[in-house]
Amino acid sequence: MRTKTFAAAALLAAASLTLTACGSGDDSDKPIAVVSEEAGTEKAATVLDKPFEKPDLVLTDTQGKKYDLRKETAGKPTLIYFGYTHCPDVCPLTMNNIAVAKKQLPKAEQDKLRVVFVTTDPKRDTPAELGKWLKGIDSGFVGLTGDFATIQAGARTLGISIDPTKKDKNGKLVSEHGTQVIAFSPKTDGGYVLYGEDATVDDYTKDLPKIVKGENP
Repeated sequence: MRTKTFAAAALLAAASLTLTACGSGDDSDKPIAVVSEEAGTEKAATVLDKPFEKPDLVLTDTQGKKYDLRKETAGKPTLIYFGYTHCPDVCPLTMNNIAVAKKQLPKAEQDKLRVVFVTTDPKRDTPAELGKWLKGIDSGFVGLTGDFATIQAGARTLGISIDPTKKDKNGKLVSEHGTQVIAFSPKTDGGYVLYGEDATVDDYTKDLPKIVKGENP
């Protein structure tokens, strides 16, 4: 797959300015602003020239136990996504796309891959709620919840903006958040590949075998 390569610092500045209100019906916001790219390379995967450092997050998993993100995923291929269970569109679509692609991997590689879903709506997304929602997608996915400020700060280190859950013009509670998926290498633990919300099952199916090995997609 042909990919785009961005300067991480510029990417961070651009991505942190964009939010998507899941279910708001407003598709004017994109998950990431294009900073620079070569002509003819409009693809789902963005390979960063300077990988992101894995967030230093200690949250609560679906079993109600402490989960140290860096410790638990060290040396493992890891995909991280920030979203919420009440989202009617982008979040479940993204997670289901990854789940379908994951099932195409050999069993041994499926066992190596860590897919981490961090809620942006911790007041509603309790450990039990997260567990129930993820079980319907892939019971092997990790769901994390905790203090909103902690989650927001962790997302910010990846250029992902999150706003507190609020009511939209129709009185519905929505969570505005960046929709990027960040892939972390098992070799370096650096976040070196970024996907926007337009990434498809086929994109992930093609790329995951390489990501599991820490290679560029």
